[in-house]
Amino acid sequence: MDYRSSVEALFQLYPAVKNIVQHLYQQNSTALLVGGAVRDILLHQKPLDYDIEVYGMSLEQLQNELSQFGFVDLVGKSFGVLKIRGLPVDWSVPRFDAQGRKPTVTFNPSMSFIDAFGRRDLTINAMGIDMVTGQLIDPFDGKKDITEKRLRAPSVARFVEDPLRFFRVMQFVGRFEMEPDAELNDACANMDLVEVAQERIEAELKKLFLLSKKPSLAFLWLAKIGRLASLYPELYVTIAIRQDRRWHPEGSVFVHSMQALDAAVQIAVQKQYDAEKRLLLCVAALAHDLGKVTTTFEDAKGVHSYGHERVGAPLAVALARRMFSPAIVCKRALYKLVYYHMTPGALVRNKARLCRYQRLASQLAPEVSMSLLADLCLADRRGRNGLSMDPLQNKDCEITEFLKKATAAQVAENPIKPLVTGADLLAYCKPGPALGKLLQKAYELQLAKAITDRQVLLELVLKI
Repeated sequence: MDYRSSVEALFQLYPAVKNIVQHLYQQNSTALLVGGAVRDILLHQKPLDYDIEVYGMSLEQLQNELSQFGFVDLVGKSFGVLKIRGLPVDWSVPRFDAQGRKPTVTFNPSMSFIDAFGRRDLTINAMGIDMVTGQLIDPFDGKKDITEKRLRAPSVARFVEDPLRFFRVMQFVGRFEMEPDAELNDACANMDLVEVAQERIEAELKKLFLLSKKPSLAFLWLAKIGRLASLYPELYVTIAIRQDRRWHPEGSVFVHSMQALDAAVQIAVQKQYDAEKRLLLCVAALAHDLGKVTTTFEDAKGVHSYGHERVGAPLAVALARRMFSPAIVCKRALYKLVYYHMTPGALVRNKARLCRYQRLASQLAPEVSMSLLADLCLADRRGRNGLSMDPLQNKDCEITEFLKKATAAQVAENPIKPLVTGADLLAYCKPGPALGKLLQKAYELQLAKAITDRQVLLELVLKI
């Protein structure tokens, strides 16, 4: 079987690539599409990026040949990656990495495919497609591993030299729903991860949450190989926390959190959330019940965890800080989501007035909307499948009613704007804490009495 149609699709997307490949072929060189693009093609997915490895010429020669088609940048000097400006394709030549934490890199244009692919992390990434013939080059049976949903290393000895590869396996477990073989599991269980840069881990976690249908599989894998306790101890301790079977037939807090995480992904995909919003919802679902570890107790009436949302909010933020920078996940938004995730159900059960919904919206703003909080609550409710690890798909009457009331209160997406501002009160109150308290009181009166006339509210405030 050849993959000329896949190569043609790339040529149609970037016509310049076809001209370059033909030119390189005339120079007696072989251009292979390699790495993740080949894997994605075999998975019937659209490649996220394109890497082309050129055999038969040195890095300097390749740079000279590419320069005939545009300005060439050398990105990552030690790895010899070339880029033509305006063309999102990476060009390189075969290389050999010496062993060690900071290996020296040797470029070898005459290296065999087996040797070149053997340095890659996993067999599913150790394949190439000849861009002239369309032939698949697969010396380590990566295609078979894809079919059998198995993660394997071409060389475990080479795999463990780069500890970042551990987190790539973690990401692939969730993203591709594949299972590492026993040898790879054993290697990952014993790898030293101390020297991995935080930003590199963050990049893999971001892919896990944004590209996976079941990111829970990654955390379940960590637990399986004994690495969850050291990497994410907040999650590990939830394994032993029981829940009341009447409300949580799925079992422990950990199992519940895994189902809620996958439910959050489904909701984010359904609503077509952008990356920032999806990440926030996923992390909130993952961490929303961390407070149950210290608040759970059992008596004759059942298992309880009163106030776990308040205790859990700072724990969720602490976990997120180790996973992502503030630029990736807003910690204040995460805190509010976890802190208030029990409130929507309470408002509905207590038949709260619309002003209470408006007050909650103001407490969530500006980082969180009522609809996003409802999404977290729905993920929480769907993470209660006692028959399998798949989240439930049902609608929830309380969450539906909560959104209905929030819409009626005109705060589903944004809070009610204050009628009275600081400028309105400066003539009567000096800037400072007293003014802030007065503004807060004005807003509370506005919501409680459903006041819509600014002058009426101002007169009422001035009587205080």
